[in-house]
Amino acid sequence: MNADQMKGNWKQLSGKIKEKWGKLTDDDLAKAEGRSDLIVGKIQERYGKSKEEAKREFDSYLSRL
Repeated sequence: MNADQMKGNWKQLSGKIKEKWGKLTDDDLAKAEGRSDLIVGKIQERYGKSKEEAKREFDSYLSRL
């Protein structure tokens, strides 16, 4: 999924992201507005993962959608 697709489908996608990563708040997702770098940063922060690990996990999840 590319950045344009992600922004276009943000409402549906943000709900799925919240299901997967429940520690992310609605505010986190609203501020990200489809920007994967911000979402990865919040996953890293909330779950104590390395940046690479959070990015790999996020990219893997998006590729399955």
